[in-house]
Amino acid sequence: MNWILLIIAGLFEVAFAACLGKAKEATGTEASYWYVGFLICLAISMLLLVKVTQELPIGTAYAVWTGIGAVGTVLIGIFIFKEPATFWRLFFITTLIVSIVGLKFVSN
Repeated sequence: MNWILLIIAGLFEVAFAACLGKAKEATGTEASYWYVGFLICLAISMLLLVKVTQELPIGTAYAVWTGIGAVGTVLIGIFIFKEPATFWRLFFITTLIVSIVGLKFVSN
């Protein structure tokens, strides 16, 4: 169950990064809504991370959480914000995913 919560926490990290990107593009009241979304996603992500670190090793949990956030944010950047999907970006994202999976297999 903790691993599922950790994945959800990582997805909320992606969501708060996406909210920041959308807020940057928006103006006025719309930007405010994106910032509120950022704060809500940030709070949920952090609360879930705190909960899972009570059972999982902090180093592993934090590495997986930031890895999910990094991979997800790059993918959001590519698909939503039209950032370039170069060979090297995709190569290093793939190595990051392999590393996250490896951490899962060597941790409790």
